[in-house]
Amino acid sequence: MELSSLDVLHVIIVSTELFAGITVNAFLLIVNCNDFIKVRKLVPLQILLICIALSRLGLQIVLMMHSLVSVFFPHKYEDFIYSVKMMFIWMLFSSISSWFTTCLSVFYCLKISVFTQSCFLWLKFRILKLVLWLLLGSMLASLSTAAVCIVLKVPQVFTNVTEEKTLVVVQDTYEFLLLNLTLILPLTIFAICTSALFISLYKHTHRMQNRPHGSSTVKKEAHINALKTVVSFFCFFIVYFAAFMVNMTFRIPFRTYQFFVMKEIMAAFPFGHSIIIILSNSKFQQSFRRILCLKRKQ
Repeated sequence: MELSSLDVLHVIIVSTELFAGITVNAFLLIVNCNDFIKVRKLVPLQILLICIALSRLGLQIVLMMHSLVSVFFPHKYEDFIYSVKMMFIWMLFSSISSWFTTCLSVFYCLKISVFTQSCFLWLKFRILKLVLWLLLGSMLASLSTAAVCIVLKVPQVFTNVTEEKTLVVVQDTYEFLLLNLTLILPLTIFAICTSALFISLYKHTHRMQNRPHGSSTVKKEAHINALKTVVSFFCFFIVYFAAFMVNMTFRIPFRTYQFFVMKEIMAAFPFGHSIIIILSNSKFQQSFRRILCLKRKQ
């Protein structure tokens, strides 16, 4: 089969995204597993990052398979991608990646914010147990969404259909869209955590205006760094969610420019989010630079 220039460009882009995604997520997985083995203690951030790295690797591979099958095996695309197993795996990794990202934002919010309410302090002092429960809840929610998804009939988009048939297609599409709107819940929690960090920074700055700087400056920098990271996460999350929902309308013509762009946007989420995690952590930056230096020397 002869490939068009659009096909070749798409394969190059998604292959680059896959290589970058595997590299950064494998790095996060190895570094945090290594630290976990050394410390031999459950550390909330390490647990979160290990789970995030695993979910990102899975999502990246699934999205890569989508793209490669659409380019090299277009006649088998519907049978392969919309099979029960593939739909379950796709929906599972998509949902669990979103939920784990939200869990990380909750962690940052509890760790950095300076609220003094009893409920907030209670959660803050029990952050390890809370993280474990959040991860378990995320997995159960994702499994439930994926299980319901495979029961629904995948919409088929035909040309020159009758009016009655068109209505059936629209109805099936709405079922899928309504199911995937469950991702609004982690998105909402994410937005609440981001807003809480902004409010906490404002309160802390206002409270410390007439006090000596010292720890105030350190705490303010921690707030700002956390906000930069969480806002970056939120932007990636929003873009991925928008592309994912557009893709689930089943209205984009197959193998068109818009079709490939949606796939590329979705594939950017798993590695882009992990790169931000590395750049926002000085320890990860140093380890990543050491690895790059070793590769160059070899």
